[in-house]
Amino acid sequence: MSRQQRQALDEMLRHGPLDLGGDVAQQRALFHDMMTSIPLPPDVSTTEGELGGVPVVTVETPEIGPATVLLYLHGGAYAIGSAADAAGLAAEVSRRTGARAVCVDYRLAPEHPFPAAVDDALAVYGALLDAGVRSSDIAFVGESAGGGLVAAALVAAKDAGLPQPASAAVFSPWADLSVSGDSAVGKAAVDASLTAEGLRIRARDYLRDTDPTTPHASPVFADLTGVAPLFIQVGSYEILLDDAVRLAARAAAHDVHVELQVWPEVPHVFQAFAAMLDEGAAALDAAGAFIRARWNEGGTDADVSGEAVPADATSWTTE
Repeated sequence: MSRQQRQALDEMLRHGPLDLGGDVAQQRALFHDMMTSIPLPPDVSTTEGELGGVPVVTVETPEIGPATVLLYLHGGAYAIGSAADAAGLAAEVSRRTGARAVCVDYRLAPEHPFPAAVDDALAVYGALLDAGVRSSDIAFVGESAGGGLVAAALVAAKDAGLPQPASAAVFSPWADLSVSGDSAVGKAAVDASLTAEGLRIRARDYLRDTDPTTPHASPVFADLTGVAPLFIQVGSYEILLDDAVRLAARAAAHDVHVELQVWPEVPHVFQAFAAMLDEGAAALDAAGAFIRARWNEGGTDADVSGEAVPADATSWTTE
């Protein structure tokens, strides 16, 4: 793994135009330009559609299986980003799992505050189930706010009496909208992408008068008993480091199979930079292996035997 790669990425992010707490319309346009600046590989196809009344973009890569599905939730602090913007990263997960990715274009704040995003995620999940896709053939995947939304959707599905998917994998989850983790301050100097103030602005847009510790908004405060096996990755250079660590600890306390990987000196959602960062590709390989193993086991919480833990990641697992 190259220190030069990490330094180059840090410079690129620090000098980029994106300001998470800035004007929403402007930041949406900037984020879209950033996420789509590199064209999708020619063997990736995207199809716009609708499931459960919610717009979706289905991403397909070669050699996908006929049954398995990734329900993918994009990042953007609940106010920016789109299903189309997430297609590149969703395609990388699709390649590693052999499953098509259904990217959910959930409604954004401030126009559509909480619980609109949770409702839309559940509507798409319910539509997949109604279409005959088995819950044991579905994995939830998300990054940043989408990662927190994945965990919130697992809790909301449980509360709604829906079956859990086979597994869930989240990258750099924003799982505490009160922004109360110690790393919000302790990692501020090394985080090249996010600021605590920017997150608080977007949290107010999404929550309005809702208590930020509401479980369907901030799953670090939720009862996670009975949710799907959970795979969490985060970089050590993130103000959201504590969100990932506390989400994993919460899951472990509630007897959920959880695997946490902390990758040193890499930024927020470093998996999205796999083309220029060796750690990103290795992390995606590990996430894909976790998802495939859960499908092979029919969604049980048995151990993933024979899967190597990446050497440069700090990792722990509960059974």
